[in-house]
Amino acid sequence: MISLRRWRHIYRWRRERISNLMWNELIVDVPLIARYAGADRAKLRRLAWRFLLRKEIQGVGGLAMTDSMRFLIAALSCVPILYLDLDWYVGWISVLVYPAGFVAHHEFMDEAGVMHDVVQPLSGESWLRGPVILSWQDVADDASGASERNLVIHELAHKLDALNGAVNGMPPLHRGMDRAAWTAAFADAFKDLQERVSEGRSLPIDGYGAEAPGEFFAVASEALFVKPVALYNAYPEVYRQLCCFYRQDPAGLARSRIR
Repeated sequence: MISLRRWRHIYRWRRERISNLMWNELIVDVPLIARYAGADRAKLRRLAWRFLLRKEIQGVGGLAMTDSMRFLIAALSCVPILYLDLDWYVGWISVLVYPAGFVAHHEFMDEAGVMHDVVQPLSGESWLRGPVILSWQDVADDASGASERNLVIHELAHKLDALNGAVNGMPPLHRGMDRAAWTAAFADAFKDLQERVSEGRSLPIDGYGAEAPGEFFAVASEALFVKPVALYNAYPEVYRQLCCFYRQDPAGLARSRIR
């Protein structure tokens, strides 16, 4: 059963939709959104509106959210699924947004049965069966093009990855995609990034991707949309696999048909 608050949320966005002014401001201010044109841009706008109907984007930690802020997060969230659709974001509702970075407190048991209590500063987090958590400061910086990262795409990539039950760098692949080819491409690139980080060499993508296969998938997904040429030059097979998975080719470099 849908709660009264949820009904009010859905009714509000159905009534208000997304104004032309809000959409045009987004195109001017966000280079990643401006990259899309014609039918792709119109599709992204419709998908972002549907995202707002299905998900609740709430400010926490004293952050007062505006409709423009919500729409920016919705639009960025829909970039990866432009040709996958919203059903890929099943199983969760909430996006929680802090003013800036936040501190996460986690308990876990290691393989030896020892409990650990970890306190860690974060800019974003994606729970396996729960909300997406974001830092607004990072979202805004990324959207402006001031960084080579995109926190929203990173955390939403984790949601796609988790559809197989674990965040391990293996989302559900489409029919016709080769699991062995995916595994080989990502394993080789992950190993290379780990070696670059440990040896202090230059990094083609964010070194955080060397933490775990799931983080590599999320970082590579960011790079596909934010710095696609750099990703292709460093890891062309990963680039091609991601183009097939997301059914998009941001730099026009994939040779195979992806839609």
